[in-house]
Amino acid sequence: MKITNIIKLFILTIAIFSSQFANSQNLKWNSTTKKFEKTNKKDIKKEEKKQNHKIEDKTKNCNVFNGLFKIYQEKESGKSYIEIDTSHIGKEFIYFCYIENGVSDAFAMKGSYRGSKIIKINKFYENIEFTIENTKYYFHKDSPLYKSSNTNINTPIVVSEKILAKDSNKTRFLIDADNVFLTESLQQIKYSYSGSYKGFQLGNLSKKNRYKKIRNYPENTDVVVNYFFETKYPKNRGSEAITDPRNVSITVQHSLIKMPDNNFNPRNDDTRVGYFTTKSNDMTSLSKLNYRDFINRWRLEKKNPDLEKSEPVEPITWWIENTTPHELRSIIKDGVEAWNIAFEKAGFLNAIEVKVQSDTATWDAGDIRYNVLRWTSSPNPPFGGYGPSFVNPRTGEILGADIMLEWTYITNRIYQNNLFNEDNQIIPIEEINIENNIHDHNCDAAYFQKFENSLGLNYIESLDLSREIKKDLLKQSLYRLVLHEVGHTLGLNHNFKGSTYLTTDELNNKDIVNKKGVCNSVMEYPAINIAKYPQNQGLFFDIRPGVYDIWAIKYGYSSYKDSMTENKNLQKILMRSTEKELAFANDAFDMRRPGKGTDPDAMIYDLSSDQLNYSLQRIEMINNILGTLKEKYTENNDTYDELFRSYRTLVYSYFQSLEVVSRQIGGVRVDLSHTYQKTLSKPFESVDENTQKEAMEIISKYGFSNKVLLQSDLFPYLQKQRRGFSIS
Repeated sequence: MKITNIIKLFILTIAIFSSQFANSQNLKWNSTTKKFEKTNKKDIKKEEKKQNHKIEDKTKNCNVFNGLFKIYQEKESGKSYIEIDTSHIGKEFIYFCYIENGVSDAFAMKGSYRGSKIIKINKFYENIEFTIENTKYYFHKDSPLYKSSNTNINTPIVVSEKILAKDSNKTRFLIDADNVFLTESLQQIKYSYSGSYKGFQLGNLSKKNRYKKIRNYPENTDVVVNYFFETKYPKNRGSEAITDPRNVSITVQHSLIKMPDNNFNPRNDDTRVGYFTTKSNDMTSLSKLNYRDFINRWRLEKKNPDLEKSEPVEPITWWIENTTPHELRSIIKDGVEAWNIAFEKAGFLNAIEVKVQSDTATWDAGDIRYNVLRWTSSPNPPFGGYGPSFVNPRTGEILGADIMLEWTYITNRIYQNNLFNEDNQIIPIEEINIENNIHDHNCDAAYFQKFENSLGLNYIESLDLSREIKKDLLKQSLYRLVLHEVGHTLGLNHNFKGSTYLTTDELNNKDIVNKKGVCNSVMEYPAINIAKYPQNQGLFFDIRPGVYDIWAIKYGYSSYKDSMTENKNLQKILMRSTEKELAFANDAFDMRRPGKGTDPDAMIYDLSSDQLNYSLQRIEMINNILGTLKEKYTENNDTYDELFRSYRTLVYSYFQSLEVVSRQIGGVRVDLSHTYQKTLSKPFESVDENTQKEAMEIISKYGFSNKVLLQSDLFPYLQKQRRGFSIS
């Protein structure tokens, strides 16, 4: 045993000394002759030069995409490289990502944004690195604390790539672009799922990932990638939109954007008016609340600052994509441009303009330089309309936006099963771990408004009202949807107190409704306005911004010559927040489901400052319509499916009304006014006892009674149209 160990040690010693001897004598092992051969220093230098590639040599067989970041793509393999030069090193860029195409089952649907972040590019020896800058904390440069601004704050390196080639001046560096864009380095594409999540899940990222498009411009580089996710044994098959649950593709656009100049003037957020915000904490402030939150808004500057009203230097321009049905284009255009009413009050003429993408246009609707209203018809969309925007994470400046509109909003042919949470129920978004910016921009306006459309159409059918009235309803509904989603792209978040604007009597007066509107804001999810008597019917939905919207835009977009004048005038605007017609509450306060919120005025599906009275009127109307269904739908129809669907819509609306009533019981109203405004109300006030008792009586009579919804003559006819083996 000892002899064997001695022999091994002897062989190892010979090998080490042979290697050292070979190096000292400039010897190189030849694997063919199995001998050491002598080399000279010139040969060694040539070998080193081979390893130190020039960009021109490395990319000679590549297609070149010039722009903010030059990209090279090999003509045969498709492999790509990205060039980083010294002008990029040490600089910050905005990274933005959105889903160009995908599947709703995976919460990766066409047009959904994944937010924006700031990326800084550094060179570390022979590597190029991308770091994500943490913008949640601010340190004033004049403070000594600025020297410790990175303490306990994570700045992750998400990309670290070896330099593959350089130019002769060593000012340009080539790295592997595949490791940047064909991975999840810059952005997590597949969401993390909670342990209780039972919905469809994407598999693991595969090696099939590939480039779909590369678009390059002086101020932004766009790379569109097809990602492929694979799993051998999926636990949930997903919807029919998933062709094969083992293999699912998601198309994602990555955009690197030049950082805008620093001339943009951020505007502070205020609790009394509802804007999306770019949040940060001032870590050098002495204030007990060190919030440094800016509202999200576009850069609008007057051509002539001396005029009270002026056109902007650059308007907010929207493009209607050429996929939009021709008959809807004028409605959409008018709905978008209606926001100019609000901007005029803020001092801007023609702040928003709308153009139509021609059928021969060469630009792509995914190009982030264009704000596009996009129209699709897809299976199981989670929205009928969706209006996100992306911003500079340091200032809140809105840099671009899109609005996704779904054909199903017009047809209302899906989501029928969701009325009663049957098999196709939507998985709550809370069950997957989604970044805050996605959660904040979640909007269900179109989803809820479709049900209101159905109720309105049932009402019109039951009374045999004219086709023109039906057209008006649908036109107003689309107007309102566009107004709502454009409002989001302007920075506004929801206002769920907007529906308390008028009394029940005022809502039954068409002259008042047509003049003042239905709600104080189009950022609501209101019930459809149906008058008690048809001859008194005014607007079903709002077709222009409300008084709150005009006030909010004035706060966000009014232009001033200096900061002192600005602060003084903004405070004047905010002092009006106590006016009843400017009531406001966003998603933080709404009571859309049990256990959420406390303020019954911040409810969805409601209408009127007297929710109890209006809900009773609505329940009575639904009972009347139910009595007409059998006669209406049991003649001249192929099947009983339309009767079945109408019944479900009406019953769902009936219980919506009871939900609105129920929120009065134990409700606590919230007042967001500041102490110096000297209002009579307290920040929190319980709903008065008599109102709570009245609400309980309504629920007892219309919800718990054994005589509720007993249209027994309808039950034998509630047959859904069979499809295959599905009869329920």
